Amino acid sequence: MFDELNRYKERGDFIFKASDSLRDVCNAPNHSSGIYFIYANDRATQNLIYIGISGRKDITRNIEHRKDGLRGRFITGKTGAELRKTYWPKKMNLEGIKSLHIFWYVSHGEFNKDFPRDLEILFLTRFLTKYERLPKWNRKI
Repeated sequence: MFDELNRYKERGDFIFKASDSLRDVCNAPNHSSGIYFIYANDRATQNLIYIGISGRKDITRNIEHRKDGLRGRFITGKTGAELRKTYWPKKMNLEGIKSLHIFWYVSHGEFNKDFPRDLEILFLTRFLTKYERLPKWNRKI
């Protein structure tokens, strides 16, 4: 469903458990923008629960990277008013999620110039078409 991601040379993944330090396990770069996918690991299954991005188009239609890049989206980013490092463990415990497996892709950096939001719209729409719903933690396209 996400074959286009194979074109991105700069990519990686990490696993986050509620007891982990997000700063310690996150291996995303702090200099680029991109897209990421969060999968919930519940016992023997892995379910896509969120598609997110870092970086956006500015008013001149150029990329505006976060000052701390894709890594910062995880480390200093927030869900609502709460930092992810505290929000995710609470949410995981509440939903019985053993761990999160995060896959990240630099879509706008040294090798590629694809805007993250364009990819996010594409993949969320594709997911919605296939499953007739958005990933569990996404609220809108």
